[in-house]
Amino acid sequence: MPMTKLTFKPGLNRERTFASNEGGWYAADKVRFRFGLPEKIKGWVKRSEASFLGSCRALHAWTSLNLDSYLGIGTSSKYYIDFGTTLYDITPLRTTTSAGEVTFSASNASSTLVVTDTAHGAQQGDFVTFSGAVALGGGGTITAAILNQEYKIDLVVDANTYNITARAVASVADITVDGQYTPTAVAANASDTGNGGGSVVGAYQINTGLDSTIFGSGWGAGVWNAADHGWGEAATTIVQQGTLRIWTHDNFGEDLLLNVRDGGIYYWDKSSGLTNAAVDITSLAGANSTPTVSKHVLVSDRDRHVLAFGCDTEANPGVQDPLAIRFSSQESLTDWAATATNTAGELRLGSGSEIVSVVETRQQILVFTDKSLYAMQYLGPPFTFGVNVVSENTSIISPLSTVAVQDNVFWMGDGEFYAYGGTVNKIPCSVKDYVFDDINRDQLEKIFAALNASNSEVWWFYPSSGSDNVDSYVLYNYVDRVWSYGTLARTAWLDRGINSFPIAASVDGYLYDHERGYDDGSTNPASAISSFIQSSPITLGDGERFAFIRRLLPDISFLDSSNQTAQTLFTLKANNFPGGDFLQSSANNVTLSNVAADENALPVQQYTNQINMRLRGRSISLRIDSTDTGLGWRLGTPSIDVRLDGKR
Repeated sequence: MPMTKLTFKPGLNRERTFASNEGGWYAADKVRFRFGLPEKIKGWVKRSEASFLGSCRALHAWTSLNLDSYLGIGTSSKYYIDFGTTLYDITPLRTTTSAGEVTFSASNASSTLVVTDTAHGAQQGDFVTFSGAVALGGGGTITAAILNQEYKIDLVVDANTYNITARAVASVADITVDGQYTPTAVAANASDTGNGGGSVVGAYQINTGLDSTIFGSGWGAGVWNAADHGWGEAATTIVQQGTLRIWTHDNFGEDLLLNVRDGGIYYWDKSSGLTNAAVDITSLAGANSTPTVSKHVLVSDRDRHVLAFGCDTEANPGVQDPLAIRFSSQESLTDWAATATNTAGELRLGSGSEIVSVVETRQQILVFTDKSLYAMQYLGPPFTFGVNVVSENTSIISPLSTVAVQDNVFWMGDGEFYAYGGTVNKIPCSVKDYVFDDINRDQLEKIFAALNASNSEVWWFYPSSGSDNVDSYVLYNYVDRVWSYGTLARTAWLDRGINSFPIAASVDGYLYDHERGYDDGSTNPASAISSFIQSSPITLGDGERFAFIRRLLPDISFLDSSNQTAQTLFTLKANNFPGGDFLQSSANNVTLSNVAADENALPVQQYTNQINMRLRGRSISLRIDSTDTGLGWRLGTPSIDVRLDGKR
């Protein structure tokens, strides 16, 4: 037989069996498809050594009027603004006490301080900053400087007391290492008998949120018949039910609006400076009937209204209506009372139990409830906005699972992928069952969509069935309409815009620039990104006879690899029957041996030109692996030297 080219269909396919997907790709990790050919994804580089506290679920970039670049970072613990290489904490304050309402007590040889503040309203993990305190005693170790700083609450004892750990003087930013709060404890001595004086003030940040969804509470919570209980006794531990902390944010000019889901709407004024916290919009001068609770906030691009979704109504302030939509008067942060002379108003959706997600396109705002999809458009006075039902039978899997690409919207539903470009359509997915069978359904809220427009891709990151954290992704190229999947731990994503590269938040508490190089920049020095792709079996000849393979001619490009001796591992496996084991295999490296130094020469890469082997079988499977640093690759069309062998 002549040399036989190995031509594969683009994209992964797990909807067919391994054998019936002949001529296709079956499994991969960190591989995308470009023009129908598989290639290794690019790498990532740490943006700075500044890390954040909590799990980041939201990123937002904008520029000021003087062209300064800002990046908003919403986590389960705080809200930061990244400016330059520094993270500034602008988390809103929940309350500030009057002087003398807070007191301290210490015990000899212990670093635990008991803080007394009647009806403090704090939760474990909250942050509070003290001021006005004096030392706990002459000659004691708990000085005024130690007391007058920001603390994380270790334990809430009761409604009036909680514990903190006395620590050496430092900013919280300086003791945030790899996403963890790492104070240096200071133990009190026998002289620390005071209470901090009568002028202590406590400034409490808004309560921290959950970084994982928690289900269930009360009787029966916990493990049935646990070892510390008798047979048939329910666990006595109360499990607080709660949803994931999710922020939404948008610009009002060069200033920032932010909303924590099912919480208040806050405003950060750029002119106030990066060291000042965001404030509740209800506290702004001239605030009139402003919402006090909301699920989502945005500023409409075309008409400059502030919109709150799933908020309290004007007639019933403080009581959240999960299907209500309110909008301020045009160009106003504070005027929300609907009158005949302004454009403020409200609407209520009629289908579903709550608003789940909101996404803005160039022409309209799409609003997802748990049952339906609505399109919201600006009409102008006197109605301001109108809402139409787009679909009454559309699911959405999480609040963050939507992404807009110009006038098109893609999202993950419960068991399906969808696209909207005027009508709702299911996206045919060749890895659908594989992905949805792999998701940890207890943590669906963590699923989020990520746009990588320069590669015409939408990624959905999700927690796999064996993990409580996001560790996997499924990738859709919406131009070529092909799918891939793999593993990668990310919690938020922002496509390139004012930034040169896409930005992603990791579980390690750092931000990374993606599509830079080909290595994992979370380590120093950078480490290799392991990638692979494996094909389904290819029948040799008509399958009636065995075939003997003598050599393989690789066809691969090493792209712009910085590794001058980069190599990939080509593995061919042969078997006799569709359900049988691979009885023989041959694995050999294909090594880049020369890069043209002459700029006028053709960009032809020289590498291992043939791989000798001895394989016999009815079908073969091809696998490509790479584990080198500085290595990028794109597969072409390899060929095999094969001759027919005897029958069995």
